This record gives sequence, C-alpha cells and structure tokens, in this order.
Amino acid sequence: MKNYHWLALIPFIGMLGGSILFNRMTPYVLGMPFILFWIVLWVVITSFILAVIFRFDLANKGGDAE
Repeated sequence: MKNYHWLALIPFIGMLGGSILFNRMTPYVLGMPFILFWIVLWVVITSFILAVIFRFDLANKGGDAE
C-alpha cells in the first residue's frame, strides 16, 4: 500500500469522529445545523482527497487496457 493511499483514512476519521464530537443542533452554518454542514463539508473534502489519490496513483498512468 502506497503512502498516498493512507489519505483515504482522513475522510473516514473526519466524518465519523467529527459527527460524534460535534453532534449539536444549535449552531447554524449556511442555514444548516452544524452536524449537517460538517457532513456536507467532508463530502466535498473527500472528493478532493480522492482526486489527489487518483492523480498520484501510478496505475492510472497507462492507456486503455483491452
């Protein structure tokens, strides 16, 4: 397993760990309860992290294999 594959653990920790720690309804961010904002934020961050992993993965450098 390559070092950049460990980046995939960051969203897992962020979503699950943060949702346990920040499970509150009172603060609103962009009109959403904070827990909903936290999950939506991590969905966006996960997309960027997966794009970085895809970019650095050497298995994606080749052409179409048939």
